[in-house]
Amino acid sequence: MDVNRSILFAASEVYPFVKTGGLADVACYLPMALHDLGFDIRIVLPAYRCVLDQVKKTRNATGFQVPETRDRTKLLQTTLPGSDIIVYLVDAPDLYDRPGDPYQGPDRMDWPDNAGRFAFFGQMIRQISLNKAGLNWAPDVLHCNDWHTGLAPALLAQDAGRPAILFAIHTLSYQGLFPRQTFTSLDLPSGLWTPEAMEFYGNMSFIKGGLVYADKLVTVSPRYAKEITTPEFGYGLEGLLQHRSDRLTGILNGVDYRFWDPRHDPLIERHYWLDNLGAKKINKKSLQQELGLRENGKVILLACIGRLIDQKGIDLMLAGLTGLLQNENIQLAVLGTGNAGYEQSLRTAAGNFAGQMAVRIEYNESLAHRMIAGADILLMPSRFEPCGLTQLYSLRYGTVPVVCATGGLADTVVDATDTSMQNHTATGFQFVNASRDHLLAAVNRAVTLFTASKDRWRSLMRSGMKQDFCWARSAEQYRIAYMDASDVRTAGNHADFALKKGKNGGKNQ
Repeated sequence: MDVNRSILFAASEVYPFVKTGGLADVACYLPMALHDLGFDIRIVLPAYRCVLDQVKKTRNATGFQVPETRDRTKLLQTTLPGSDIIVYLVDAPDLYDRPGDPYQGPDRMDWPDNAGRFAFFGQMIRQISLNKAGLNWAPDVLHCNDWHTGLAPALLAQDAGRPAILFAIHTLSYQGLFPRQTFTSLDLPSGLWTPEAMEFYGNMSFIKGGLVYADKLVTVSPRYAKEITTPEFGYGLEGLLQHRSDRLTGILNGVDYRFWDPRHDPLIERHYWLDNLGAKKINKKSLQQELGLRENGKVILLACIGRLIDQKGIDLMLAGLTGLLQNENIQLAVLGTGNAGYEQSLRTAAGNFAGQMAVRIEYNESLAHRMIAGADILLMPSRFEPCGLTQLYSLRYGTVPVVCATGGLADTVVDATDTSMQNHTATGFQFVNASRDHLLAAVNRAVTLFTASKDRWRSLMRSGMKQDFCWARSAEQYRIAYMDASDVRTAGNHADFALKKGKNGGKNQ
């Protein structure tokens, strides 16, 4: 029987209010799926300027003082669009009412007071969790996400009336690292400055607050849950994660097919499905027109959508552009923002391959839908990918993914080998080593199949479109994870304070 019926879901970004990456999608669609299971789930999010600009209606949930922190702050209340899920907005204008995104200013530089901004967010999460925010409500389980919420589990650790705590790792590469003087300036409990707590090789690590003090650890794919316990993917925290491996599990992210399905997607030119795949060509032609590519239904149109950063293997794609686009029957469309050097290199390449390559340096959700619907192949050459959502979307749209075999990409894309093609389980193409040559080899395998056999290619498309990665399946696994967290909380052994030396993710002292 479920005992965890109320959930506080804490995240630094939530779609459609604010989005810089996949976390925002998860923080929207997973709460919806949990709500459908009967949970009283409520979301807490900083009241960034961009959020307040688009929220049509809010009310004061409460006004209260955070002890020893600030004179006053407000907690605003609204609902998640398309649902009746309550969203609390932490309204502290001097911290969150700024231009830019949640983490950076318009100049793309991190806000220098990010530690204080998210420390305050963590303190607010604690107040709500303990029913000290004037809401007359407290959760059975606190669900924290990534380093921005990592302080909350550490602050709650010694509170007798705290909820069970689940900490979700969306990517371990962002840890919230700040120098010792920042820790001192935040006036945090001195006991948190130890290798067994939040100290990490002389710095403060926000993410360690979640990794050490949560009752349950979840990451966003089974493969990534194993990878982060290794030096290659652990970023110095692999010892801690090995030590807590009995509390660590991987749950794949999902897709909300109400919004991502070519049968009824309002953002694409023509709807299609298994029985009328020819209609996908209309989306391809429309996309070519929109992006200024040569209109040709017979060419192979590749799309790359996402952040333009090292993790995503953008340098591998750039290194292989000449080899890729020397074939005039291949076109490439890129959408995203990120590293300024990559942005400029992509613009230059698009100029050199006019009509064959198009680049849009922007965040554009509706264009992403049209690109996924119009392209033949999706490129995701990520060096590591905790889960990935774009490949899940592309599968449903019959846009065959070419991916590096890492993390959630390996968990969700079945490589097109002779055997998997014969038994109709293949859904895409994998390459094992993150290199230009291996990427090009995988793309060439895909191009060869596309060119050689229309029937076999459509069989591959249909296999992908039939895959079911709905959020309901993931939500059921989170329900079990919440029960596990509650069991640990009840047993009273939530935190492994006696961490073994050399396995704590910090230096021995």
